[in-house]
Amino acid sequence: MAVREKRQNARADRAGYARWRWLRRTSQIVAFLLFLYLLLGVRLGNEAWLPHDLFLRLNPLAGIASMLAARQWILPMSLGAAVLALTLVLGRVWCGWICPLGTLLDWTRLSRPSREPSGRPSQWRQAKYFVLFAVLFSALLGSLTFLILDPITLLFRTITSAVLPATYSVVTWAETVLYRFHLLQTPLEHVDGFLRDTVIPLEQSFYLPGLLVLAVFVSVLALNAVRPRFWCRYLCPLGGLLGLVSRISLVQHAVNTDTCTACQRCARTCSVEAISSSQTFVADPAECTLCLDCLEVCPTSAISFRKGWPPTDPVPEGMPRRQVLASVAAIAIGVGLLRLAPVLGSSKPPSLRPPGTSEPDLRNKCTRCGQCINVCPTGALQAGAFNAGYDGLWTPVLIPRHGYCDYGCRRCGEVCPTGAIPTLSLEEKRQAVIGKAEIDRDRCIPWADQQNCIVCQEMCPLPEKAIELKEATVTNSEGYRTTVLQPEVITERCTGCGICEHQCPLRGEAAIRVHPV
Repeated sequence: MAVREKRQNARADRAGYARWRWLRRTSQIVAFLLFLYLLLGVRLGNEAWLPHDLFLRLNPLAGIASMLAARQWILPMSLGAAVLALTLVLGRVWCGWICPLGTLLDWTRLSRPSREPSGRPSQWRQAKYFVLFAVLFSALLGSLTFLILDPITLLFRTITSAVLPATYSVVTWAETVLYRFHLLQTPLEHVDGFLRDTVIPLEQSFYLPGLLVLAVFVSVLALNAVRPRFWCRYLCPLGGLLGLVSRISLVQHAVNTDTCTACQRCARTCSVEAISSSQTFVADPAECTLCLDCLEVCPTSAISFRKGWPPTDPVPEGMPRRQVLASVAAIAIGVGLLRLAPVLGSSKPPSLRPPGTSEPDLRNKCTRCGQCINVCPTGALQAGAFNAGYDGLWTPVLIPRHGYCDYGCRRCGEVCPTGAIPTLSLEEKRQAVIGKAEIDRDRCIPWADQQNCIVCQEMCPLPEKAIELKEATVTNSEGYRTTVLQPEVITERCTGCGICEHQCPLRGEAAIRVHPV
């Protein structure tokens, strides 16, 4: 009777654990859909009851790094303290229940856990702590370049800089092809209206360096073929930060050695291989993501989550303090070399930047999240590759051939969570100088071909035009004398919005180009 009662109790416990696992999966789905809703909602200009950058604000790594680099308290980014407090109580619940990238990795699992549990390969797990220190110490030195490896900014940047522009290009191409068929025209108009109102309301052409952003993200997914959640185990800097905190969390994984039969089912089931037989099947609190799979497979209900005090050694297993100091020194040297690289290399001109910004602010405050790129209505802002310098990798640059800075828009400053792009009034924004336009007379149609073209002057949005047309009597290619209106830039009026370059009818490089001041 006692054995039967124990089995019944074990089955009842496993049924309860199954409900907890269902709750976890529901939490993952809700969090992922909320992430997408906020991302797409801000593109549409919807007013949500939650901040559009909620997940970035909840990211403690982005908050700490941006404050260290900016040397100031950034109130919106302080919300990450709530996630640290939650981790102190429950452990890495963010990674297993909320993180949208972690959820995506669960859904795209390309390999299965080994039947033979391999324990805790601590040497490889050190890598995420080195990445974490790289982010924090480079931020301390005034650079946020390494924050490109943060999981929330990585996912957001991939969607805004690669996935949505690619979707826009594919949809536009498909509609152009299918619209030739008369029977499809009316349905296509309805589909196009729906897509423009819900998913791709902004004109956003694909920027070639976006392939680099996409390649990094695809690599993260592809590593799932090596190990489930490879990114979370070995590389994620946010996981490293939460792992350090979770080592002293109040609630931790525990095993009742009196009822444990050492069947190793829990170790084989654990997707992050946090459970080791050498530690009596107790999960490493720095690695356990509270997926609860082990609870359901344990035949004797020997596993539980309970008070975990006193805390374990807060220094991760297999990570000597000398290596930590060595990594800090290497990072300091590396950041210094990155700062010197543009000086020692070619004298490449700086990039065009969003209105009101400065290079120091972008390098010290920009989290490379892609929020500004996401809301730019013309697709002018893109994630800069090495054209922004090594220290400005994936900071926003303005590409006039892709779009222009709308005269009546200031959304990039409104959505920036750290103030890297300042929030300007509309009047201040209209007066902010991005660059100055210059005309290439060897390519400009009125200057080179003696034919009238007034597109740049017509498109200039300033009340007092920054481009004026002046009559000139010239000899055309046929030898006749004719009058042509030739454009000239009034430099002191020009703000460098880029609409003239964007609208220039020449193929390839425009005849009028905006250069940084």
